[in-house]
Amino acid sequence: MGHMHHLAGGWITPALSYAMAVVGSALGLRCTVRALAAEGRSKRNWLVTASIAIGAGIWTMHFIAMLGYTVDGTAIRYDIPLTLLSLIVAIGVVGGGVFIAGYGGSRIRSVLLGGLGTGLGVAAMHYIGMAAVRLNGNLAYDPVVTAASVVIAIVAASAALWAALTIRGPAVAAGAALVMGLAVSSMHYTGMAAASVSVHAGTTALDGASATSFILPLAVVLGSFLFLTCAYVALSPSAQERAQNEAAARPLREVELPAA
Repeated sequence: MGHMHHLAGGWITPALSYAMAVVGSALGLRCTVRALAAEGRSKRNWLVTASIAIGAGIWTMHFIAMLGYTVDGTAIRYDIPLTLLSLIVAIGVVGGGVFIAGYGGSRIRSVLLGGLGTGLGVAAMHYIGMAAVRLNGNLAYDPVVTAASVVIAIVAASAALWAALTIRGPAVAAGAALVMGLAVSSMHYTGMAAASVSVHAGTTALDGASATSFILPLAVVLGSFLFLTCAYVALSPSAQERAQNEAAARPLREVELPAA
């Protein structure tokens, strides 16, 4: 049995990974709220942005946390196609939940199905990401703890989605993002607690890329995307603000210039 370390880099990896989960969640939930006030193409674009933000956020959280993951007696590499697949699945499955929330007629159904889709997206990303791990040994999972990790993701994601769609205000929006970030982080570390490793004797060469050569650069790119998109959304006027600006400008347009 190989001894696993989840904090090999100290507390910087869980703290930074949680911060990225919160940023992605805040951006995604904000875009979902914007979508509810929009119609047509604008609504779809906001929901697509929300899907990418949450999916990229949870993926970045997972693999930043994995930078602190080591196993005694073996190196760790990552299968590149599976790692990229975990990102695509995260965005796709979360997107299904977000679109259900955005287009659902019933708020209760939107929260339940949207939370289910988002939570399953978090779990799918995690376990596909773990399937990408290459080491001199075998990974096994405790089924009870694994199921608990999925339940944590679904329940907390549903609670965050309910808060974002039901209650307005910056404090509530921030709280919902913190809850969802906590859901992603809790799911990750609960899922990691479910894992055990049997290390093989020998030092067989491992296929795949190291975390610093592939995971870290991609995480930096996605993190930069999230922060830049946050700035865009923060500066972009909401539908209510556009309506207020339009109402304020209408009297000025209606004023006729005096005849010369």
